[in-house]
This record gives sequence, structure tokens and C-alpha cells, in this order.
Amino acid sequence: MTDQIDELTLLLLHLTSFKEDYGLGEAQRSWKGYPFESLNDLSENDFIRDSKRSKSVYLTEKGIEQAKELMKKYNIKEQ
Repeated sequence: MTDQIDELTLLLLHLTSFKEDYGLGEAQRSWKGYPFESLNDLSENDFIRDSKRSKSVYLTEKGIEQAKELMKKYNIKEQ
């Protein structure tokens, strides 16, 4: 069940993400209102970059690609 929770957490992070210009380019970010265990797992798998001080996370390219695959798996159309 943990794997499914992590998958759905990543999917929700992607679907609710926003682009932010940080001066050197854009990054895709999302608020971290999800279980810390899942966020830690996603960070360990390099799907997100996390900071203990920040209220949001960065989605990595690997995380964005994985989220797009999960959208196909769960039959969710890109907006």
C-alpha cells in the first residue's frame, strides 16, 4: 500500500504544481501538504527535491516523467 500512496502523492504533486522562475530558469514546484513519509520516499527516489525550511518541493525531471507515466496508468488526461 505504501507504493500506491507514494504514486498517488507524486501524481497529486504534479497535478497541483506551478512553475516558478528562480532567476536561472524555471522550476516546477508544489506545496507539501502530504504525508512526510511519502515525501521522504519520493525525495529518496529523486522524484522531488525537498527542504525542511520550505513549504514547497521541487519536482525533478525524473519526478515529472514518472508522474506523466502515472497519469497514463490511472487514465488521467493532461490539462
